[in-house]
Amino acid sequence: MKKHITITIAAALGTTMLASAAFAQDCKPLHNITTVEAGYLTIAAPTFPPFSIPKGESDLTGVDGEIVKEIAAKECLKIKVAAVEYATAIPFVVSGRADIAIGNYYRTDERQKAVNLSAPLYLDEMGLYSKEGVTTVTQLEGRNVGTVQGYLWVNELKAVLGDKLSLYNNYVALYQDLEAGRIEIAVDGIAVGTAAQQGGALKGIQIKVAEKDERVQSSVYPAQAGLPLSKNNPDLLVAADDVVKELHKSGRMVEILKEFGLSDSAADVGEPRLIK
Repeated sequence: MKKHITITIAAALGTTMLASAAFAQDCKPLHNITTVEAGYLTIAAPTFPPFSIPKGESDLTGVDGEIVKEIAAKECLKIKVAAVEYATAIPFVVSGRADIAIGNYYRTDERQKAVNLSAPLYLDEMGLYSKEGVTTVTQLEGRNVGTVQGYLWVNELKAVLGDKLSLYNNYVALYQDLEAGRIEIAVDGIAVGTAAQQGGALKGIQIKVAEKDERVQSSVYPAQAGLPLSKNNPDLLVAADDVVKELHKSGRMVEILKEFGLSDSAADVGEPRLIK
């Protein structure tokens, strides 16, 4: 009896392996591309929710994570995750250790000198964080406002708000002061705050997309995020762009954004543009 069970299990495993092999043979890639490691799409992935969330050596999630998994599936590739710090993700691509980096990287003129940048994925919309749900730049005037250094809107907000604008080194300190009432309103990207709120932070705080105000161009033309890819692999750029465009066309991009608490409007990227 025991021998019969062993044979049956072995037969079942053999059938499963054959089915997997048949599936692999049936998968036809959309493009003829080469990658850092044959059969794999190697992703430089920092831990930066809700965009990049590594889940081991062969899986990841997050907005960007789900997008690159779509690319891998279309090209019949397995995922290989290189878990990195945020600042080293792009150097991993430049040095040939990864095919793609993820993590809400802005499409900038300076960045494109080092790497290829995919078609726009989504907008990193300017968010206003407050207890009462403010939505306009005008509502910030005369109030204690904070934001993180390095954002595109900092200089323009400084011109509007003057010494009422406090700058922070990171979003953790910004959120702590907002929750403690040391500032009335915070300005940050929508996505980071949404992820923090889903994790239990920012209780009682409303996060709203800033209405357009010509005084702050980031509210009018939010930064477009893209995937950094190696300059030495133009075929991969073509493949990535085709998949990204199809995700927008099919509505799948909106589904991915919603899955991580982001708005439909973030998928309305408009024509490709680079931040100078």
